[in-house]
Amino acid sequence: MKTSGMLIGGALLALLGVCGGGAAAWWVLSDAHGASGAVQESPRINTRAYKYIDLEKVVVLLRQDEREPMRHYLALDLVFKTPLAEEKVTREHLPLLRSAAVAALSPYTRTQISAMSVEELKQTINDAYLQTYAQDPKGRPFEEALIAKLIVE
Repeated sequence: MKTSGMLIGGALLALLGVCGGGAAAWWVLSDAHGASGAVQESPRINTRAYKYIDLEKVVVLLRQDEREPMRHYLALDLVFKTPLAEEKVTREHLPLLRSAAVAALSPYTRTQISAMSVEELKQTINDAYLQTYAQDPKGRPFEEALIAKLIVE
């Protein structure tokens, strides 16, 4: 009787040790706590499904620089990151999207465009789309416009 009680007690202590060790290992290995011990939020993962819609051959005649004898143009292909539910609406808006991109980029000269990074140019186009859809209660039917191809001549 005494031996079985000691065996049960020893087994319980061993189980408690294993559980405590596992909890300690989880605490140390999981990066859920910073140095202060406060719980950090994990980054949110966007699980929405998207469709990427092409708008090819957007050609913009750039403003002529006084020092340059010939006209220059910008040709680009855009891609719209669109939620699946908004694919049809985005496709229907492609002529508007082409027009807004041309209007946003035509005031620039070749020198100004050449000095811009692709990211800056993308931001300029997306800002133009924000202005275009500012009065629309439904908002933009796409998340953002991306530049797939860019040529400055």
